[in-house]
Amino acid sequence: MIILGIDPGYATIGYGVIKKEGAALSAVDYGVIQTPKEESIPVRLAMLDEALTAVIQKHKPDAVSVEELFFNTNITTGIKVAQARGVILLCAIKHCGKLYEYTPLQIKQALTGNGRAEKQQVQFMVKALLQLRAVPKPDDVADALAAAVCHASFGDYAHRVLN
Repeated sequence: MIILGIDPGYATIGYGVIKKEGAALSAVDYGVIQTPKEESIPVRLAMLDEALTAVIQKHKPDAVSVEELFFNTNITTGIKVAQARGVILLCAIKHCGKLYEYTPLQIKQALTGNGRAEKQQVQFMVKALLQLRAVPKPDDVADALAAAVCHASFGDYAHRVLN
């Protein structure tokens, strides 16, 4: 099974593609999609759609796992991230069809056994479970891989957003 994990954003969007064979997990590809700050939000959203579509077409995931939006105190940033997240969800459902969403607490619980784990603990587990030489950088990449690993843990027991 190929799983694409996504850490939503509008400036930097993390993605991580993993393969699950039995109980074994391995990283296939990971990185970030970046949009230039000098561009307008509509242009950045179109760039995000194009780049994410290319990732999905390249890896043909069986499922897409997206971290749910954690609202911070900056409403302007929150709105922009929510707009980008809408593009991500639409792109995922159009090109993959199997979309799953997980809260940060669920992702931390799946990777560490503790829903209140620190970011460094989650990053350590991403590195260990995927047998990586180092923690993926930037944090958005590690978060995306964590979302993919979370889905690998829940498997068929996960709540699918759309069939």
